[in-house]
Amino acid sequence: MSVTTLNGVALAGREGQWDVTLEGARITALAPSEAQGGGLLLPCFADAHVHLDKTFTVARVPSRPKSLHDAIELMAGDKPNWTANDLRQRAARGLRRAFANGTKAMRSHVDWTETEMPEALPVLRALAEEWRGSVDLQLATLTPLDAFADLGARIAQEIAGTGAVLGAFVYRNDDIPGKLRRVFDLAEKHDLQLDFHVDEGLEPDAQGLDAILHETEARGMAGRVLVGHCCALSVRPEGEVADLLGRAGEAEMALCTLPTTNAFLQDATPGRTPRLRGLAPVHEARAAGMPVMLASDNVCDPFYPQGDYDLFDVYRMAVLAGHLDPAGWLSSVTETPAQWLGHDVQIKAGAPADFIHIAASSLDDALNRPRAVRTVWRDGAPIPETSGDPA
Repeated sequence: MSVTTLNGVALAGREGQWDVTLEGARITALAPSEAQGGGLLLPCFADAHVHLDKTFTVARVPSRPKSLHDAIELMAGDKPNWTANDLRQRAARGLRRAFANGTKAMRSHVDWTETEMPEALPVLRALAEEWRGSVDLQLATLTPLDAFADLGARIAQEIAGTGAVLGAFVYRNDDIPGKLRRVFDLAEKHDLQLDFHVDEGLEPDAQGLDAILHETEARGMAGRVLVGHCCALSVRPEGEVADLLGRAGEAEMALCTLPTTNAFLQDATPGRTPRLRGLAPVHEARAAGMPVMLASDNVCDPFYPQGDYDLFDVYRMAVLAGHLDPAGWLSSVTETPAQWLGHDVQIKAGAPADFIHIAASSLDDALNRPRAVRTVWRDGAPIPETSGDPA
């Protein structure tokens, strides 16, 4: 078995320099080092909120969206192109890019808006099997809340026992509490986790989170409910927000914030500089005890026309936009989402030799020089440079 030692590396979250010894595909030892200049090691990333069914469609979209709802309409206009072959090619490209950028685990939403199973579901299931061990892919259905009366039972039955997650889009619907009870009933009946797109706008009366939290508390679903976006919290009274986040922390509800897509779509008016960016109150949420994650969300589609499934890039943007302490928030793209998805990406003795090496002296240095050479190691060796997709 081959033995490799990386000498004098910096480890994110640890003081000093370290020698990291690998035997085959595992880390066998970490020891303080007198050496310098070995670069920086980061854990692999975990991306808890993406949309592989939508990805890489932006070139087919006729115009830039003016709002979230405009982006939804533009995306719907492209769905006739979503053949099995088209979906497979685009989603596989996304997985290749994520793998090349250092992602080890991922959750992708899958639109389910019609009676029939979406073409994307079997395609992504097949890709999940193919990528197992490289990018472990979990699927989460995404259905408008109003459609659950007709579609919910069918969806829950289809995904029960598969490891998939039940998801809903909640935004200023009528009778949100009543409709959410149906979603939670299905989750309890089929033992499913829940993942919500909720309050993705800047109206203080967007309060779907309140009803989700009430059901989570009432049913004792600690550690099984994740809420994404929550942009409206950025404009609601601070006292209300503090109360909600405190309760959410006690209920062990998780928050996933999506800085790229929200910055692109929120407060978007042609010819006017946006004042509000829709960033959820991540400092306050984590202080209240909520697991807080950052994720890529949309990549190269109407909801966000850029991106490369590079969580370091998303993290770097969030550090600036959210005034985040870099060392304290690296876990929001590594350990925290990995744990939520059922994985462990920590760099430690006995762990798989999977990590990211950056030619930088520290995490701050890596943030300052985003073009510093990055090498992804998997199973004790650098992955081939051709693992990504140059196109």
